[in-house]
Amino acid sequence: MRILHTSDWHLGQFFINKSRAQEHQKFITWLLQQVRENDVDAVIIAGDIFDTGSPPSYARELYNQFVIGMNKLGRQLIILAGNHDSVSTLNESKNILAQLNTQVISAASEDLASQVLTLKNKAGEVGAIVCAIPYLRPRDIMQSRSGESGQQKQQALGQAIGQHYSDVFELAEKQRDALNNTSPNNPVPIIATGHLTAMGVTTSESVRDIYIGSLEAFPAKDFPAADYIALGHIHRPQRVAKTDHIRYCGSPIPLSFDELGSDPASSKKEVLLVDFQEGELSRVESLAVPLFQPMQVIKGDLNSIEQQLAQFTSEAIDENEDCQLPTWLSIEVDTQDYLNDLQQRIQALTADMNVEILQLRRARKQQQQRIEREDKELLAELSPEDVFERRLATEVFETDEDKERRVRLKTAFTSIVDELETELNDED
Repeated sequence: MRILHTSDWHLGQFFINKSRAQEHQKFITWLLQQVRENDVDAVIIAGDIFDTGSPPSYARELYNQFVIGMNKLGRQLIILAGNHDSVSTLNESKNILAQLNTQVISAASEDLASQVLTLKNKAGEVGAIVCAIPYLRPRDIMQSRSGESGQQKQQALGQAIGQHYSDVFELAEKQRDALNNTSPNNPVPIIATGHLTAMGVTTSESVRDIYIGSLEAFPAKDFPAADYIALGHIHRPQRVAKTDHIRYCGSPIPLSFDELGSDPASSKKEVLLVDFQEGELSRVESLAVPLFQPMQVIKGDLNSIEQQLAQFTSEAIDENEDCQLPTWLSIEVDTQDYLNDLQQRIQALTADMNVEILQLRRARKQQQQRIEREDKELLAELSPEDVFERRLATEVFETDEDKERRVRLKTAFTSIVDELETELNDED
């Protein structure tokens, strides 16, 4: 059994006023080709198929185009909702798409059995069972209680998410046991999905907080003992808790410049091919997604930036269509001087180049100095949360342990503020 794990397409996204329609069209064409060439049995899209709850018509057309393409190939498709997706938008075509070998799970259901799906292999036999868990909206899995502190809300939501996984996985195990009893020579693996932030992962600027003020990250130890867990929401591909079976595949196109990074080799986009043999995970292979729209981040002082920009005048343009596309640039200038004509200088440097400057900003350390000045000048106008966030921004959280410490700090801060506000309200 072979599945392809992808997520976070964000169809319909406008990137600094630039449409991604052509990139997504090329990605879908490329992905259908990979499904055919790599003999994929099923594709799982782990959330955020659309960028907004009301996607433009061309985004819906791309969505339907991929469903039809998968159906023509005779392959199964499972689509899970993400936090950007609208339940009603996904539901409006859900029943029609079911006739095209596509199953859409838009929200947690009271009927947990509806979230336990089967995937068939090329022989027509059940090749895997899927715990199809989308983005879990708090209102769908728990009841809020008045008077709870921030820490209590966090614990309650974390427990509710963990319980939902446990309940769906229990049903999947019963179904697997029944199948294994009838076909002992064909053991069946269990795949779980999810759209959330797991503890210890690296996020990017384009990732939106989904459990603001109540849950920063879900502990990996609270996932069920599935053979593979296909996650979405984080746009950088990565393993969770240093495991091979809990994976984020990341977004197929860069959704923010910081996803490119300074090292192109370490910031490639990918989808994952996941193989199962004899009911167990046997291999996870990454397929690098081409960069359909040239994008680049340039950093340094003005002299360094001028040298880096020289590549766009010295490189010969061949007949390849992609090479004709202008490169979208993010330029970060490191200078000690405040240059009123910075934008004009950069525009003059790039006037005859096949580039578009979408982002021009000063180096982060200069931005931080400005923030510190604003803190001193406008402290009375800032909320405690604003001050705390700006203080955190001065620290560097690079390792998994650092990121977990950041989560604990924010959780503790939220709890303390809630308790203080409750005490003040009681005194009043």
